[in-house]
Amino acid sequence: MLLNIANTILAAGIDTGSCAGLSAGTAGAAAEGSTGLFAGMGGLLLPLAMIVILLVVMIIPQRRRDKQVKEMLNALKPGDRVRTIGGIYGTISSVKDDVIVLTVGPDKVKLVFARGAISQVEEAGVENTMSEEVHD
Repeated sequence: MLLNIANTILAAGIDTGSCAGLSAGTAGAAAEGSTGLFAGMGGLLLPLAMIVILLVVMIIPQRRRDKQVKEMLNALKPGDRVRTIGGIYGTISSVKDDVIVLTVGPDKVKLVFARGAISQVEEAGVENTMSEEVHD
């Protein structure tokens, strides 16, 4: 910036002797301003670093998990053994838009759930390990 001012003064043909005090004052103010500017940037550097760390540690992995859940929900098909968010294990008997019908328990009771209520797809059927008798 000081070079631009000096070039403007020389190009305009202004007497530099009369501006000596002005240029010295400007140079001193620029030196103080740059120190204050870097000190202010140092104060902003820590919050910016915290935001970047927050993004890396929390938000990016959450987006990855959300993408995996969305893919899992879109891939549901009849015959899949699933667990709902309420802890009910069952086998999908039909899928229609956002409605899923689960067959649950040894009595093959049919329950209707929203697609978003499915927590995960299970590898082995838990309902197959239940005994036929239910004790009250």
